[in-house]
Amino acid sequence: MCTRIAYQTGTGTYITGRSMDWAEDTKTDLWAFPRGMVKDGGVGPRSFTWTSKHGSVVSTFYGIAVVDGMNEAGLVANLLYLVESEYPNWETSSKPLLSIGAYTQYVLDMCATAAEVATLHEHLPFDLVAPTLPNGKEASGHLAVTDASGDVAIVEFLGGKPVVHHNRQYTVMTNSPTYDQQLAITEYWKTVGGMAFLPGTNRAADRFARMSFLLNASPKYTEPREALASVFSLMRGISVPLGISDPHAPNISSTLWRTVGDQGKKRYYFDSSINPSVFWVDLAALNLAEGSGVRKLVVSTDPNLAGDVTSKLVPAEPFRWIAPKS
Repeated sequence: MCTRIAYQTGTGTYITGRSMDWAEDTKTDLWAFPRGMVKDGGVGPRSFTWTSKHGSVVSTFYGIAVVDGMNEAGLVANLLYLVESEYPNWETSSKPLLSIGAYTQYVLDMCATAAEVATLHEHLPFDLVAPTLPNGKEASGHLAVTDASGDVAIVEFLGGKPVVHHNRQYTVMTNSPTYDQQLAITEYWKTVGGMAFLPGTNRAADRFARMSFLLNASPKYTEPREALASVFSLMRGISVPLGISDPHAPNISSTLWRTVGDQGKKRYYFDSSINPSVFWVDLAALNLAEGSGVRKLVVSTDPNLAGDVTSKLVPAEPFRWIAPKS
């Protein structure tokens, strides 16, 4: 239901884009979390605890999870739905526990590079707790991270264990199937040739093949505005129009919003399918120092946001991560 790309500009910097496709309003807002903040996994006495190394700006999901964001090191993290996910049995686990709602945030808090993300998952210090979402779907996903150098790591939980794909060539990700099968699909379509024919449905596998061709065919613009516009163009071109759904394929949904992380300029852009204008947060101008406090920008009920909204983030109490019902 989502698509993510990592685009290399002509000057060697990177811009990461993603779309959020979902069947209902995700009640998404933007939050800023400073470095040096003590946090916990949000699932009671067995919760994992940590102190953040990096400040970040993130997009939330139902007000109970972080699914997207960029930290001050230029690491962009995108969590996309993956129905095939299988997490460890947290009820019998001997490890501390972390809500899946906090998982993307933890990666942004503690890692600066894709290599660090890959290393983290070799000996993960916690197990994930993935309760049911408010709409009844299982909270399951795979994570893609792109660092400022363009290196990429993709993490899936299959058979109860993390599976990591670490390669800067992994510039496209959608949803199902699992990433090894997505790569196989790409190899097939390379033999067909995108100029001859491309699959056109909004199925995840088709979007993966189509975006892989389009991203590779897109020029590497050196002019910053053109490079940014190229990513927005690609993400809008792969988006599913509002109101398009398939009752026989409930995992296919309309695109509700898109984010673009300019890792060279450290700007995090938000593009709603409902609101008329793009707006952004400039991480370089945002105080993310220890003790600077948590801040929030209400996106879900404000249709008039536009341009640089860095100064519009206001102090707020942190929200609680999704947790099993007691």
